[in-house]
Amino acid sequence: MNRKTTLAAIGGYQPFLFCIGMYFVALFFSIFICSAIFYAFYPKKSIAKDAQKTAASAPGGSRMLLTVTK
Repeated sequence: MNRKTTLAAIGGYQPFLFCIGMYFVALFFSIFICSAIFYAFYPKKSIAKDAQKTAASAPGGSRMLLTVTK
């Protein structure tokens, strides 16, 4: 008497499910990294203005903040 279980059927899909999971993890991190690079080149205007105000009022002299604007 040999009992068949559903675990053997699910175990056959394990490599496929692993690849799908790794694809979504890589997709999530690539979106995060690409958006970080994009906002490094094109910062939001409100954040750039706040940084300029903070740098101008910093103790120890004036500091220059280089920003890219359109």
